[in-house]
Amino acid sequence: MFTRLVLALALIGGVAAWMLSGTLIVAGTAEEATRRPPAERNDANSALFRVRVMTVTAQERKQTLTMRGRTRADTMVSVAAETPGRIAERLVDRGSVVKAGDILCRIDQGVRSAELARYEAEMAKAQLEFDAASKLQGRGFESQTRVAATRAALDAAQALVAAAHQELERTVVRSPISGVVQEPISDVGTVLPVGGLCATVVNANPMVITGQVTERDVAKISVGERTRVDLITGESVEGLVSFISRTGNPETRTFTVEITIKNPTLSLRAGVTAEAFIPLDPVVAHRLSPGVLTLSDDGAIGVRSVDNEGIVHFRPVAIAGQDSEGFWVVGLPTTVDVITVGQDYVIEGQKVAPVKVGEAGEDA
Repeated sequence: MFTRLVLALALIGGVAAWMLSGTLIVAGTAEEATRRPPAERNDANSALFRVRVMTVTAQERKQTLTMRGRTRADTMVSVAAETPGRIAERLVDRGSVVKAGDILCRIDQGVRSAELARYEAEMAKAQLEFDAASKLQGRGFESQTRVAATRAALDAAQALVAAAHQELERTVVRSPISGVVQEPISDVGTVLPVGGLCATVVNANPMVITGQVTERDVAKISVGERTRVDLITGESVEGLVSFISRTGNPETRTFTVEITIKNPTLSLRAGVTAEAFIPLDPVVAHRLSPGVLTLSDDGAIGVRSVDNEGIVHFRPVAIAGQDSEGFWVVGLPTTVDVITVGQDYVIEGQKVAPVKVGEAGEDA
């Protein structure tokens, strides 16, 4: 009986010692093969978090501002009648090329020729009376007052003749500019009031591209800049920045910019969609993959980098452009180690173990 009690106590003591040791090994299991001693586990927990980094260096990048707009003729004039009347003759048609001073329309003269003849006859009569009064005054037979009266009558008659001549000349409507005739245009027989349209003349040389530039970009361009313009028709031409508005649109916060293009053959048409590529001053920037960019706690866009001590830093950036290989950003040091893998799992000031891209046998 005593022997059984001793064996039981020994068995209980052995089980208690095994439980207090904290070691459980089950033979033949994966856990048995992979379990490490507590000291090794503590070393693993204290190891630095590894991140993959890539060294990037700033490059000089050419910048181009893209402006979308439409073509328009440099000058478009609606040639109107300066005197009322019916169009008796139209000497041009749609598409006619005219020079400044060419006749577009003739308005029926009506009684204007007869009025001119009457005023010329009255002027001749007034001239004879003035000449006679002047001769008599020289002989002492006519007063100075009478001579002055005949002189006034002659001046009035001459003014009427000049007005009649001008009115008759207004029946011939001439183009004030060189260009191409286009619609709207009036037909023969149309009765025009003063200001009524005879024809429209467009001067398409030069052609002008008009577009809008944001308030952020307007200060980057200047008058005289050479630029390439691509038309939706497939044509590509060169132009010059000829105008930059001094006041912006308060609703869109944009400024009007005009680019002048030479068009001696009149091959370019007005109203065509166009894209202008205005060169800007080059900028020193870094090219980064979009996946490298991250956000700070306050929502600022930037990248996380590590210094020589392995300390993590958040560096805000501004996007300066984009191409097929990624984003161009500014705001970084000339050369910087950017975290490419693991940047979302580290924080500012944390010490990490950087693994540079290309190091054999390493993985972040």
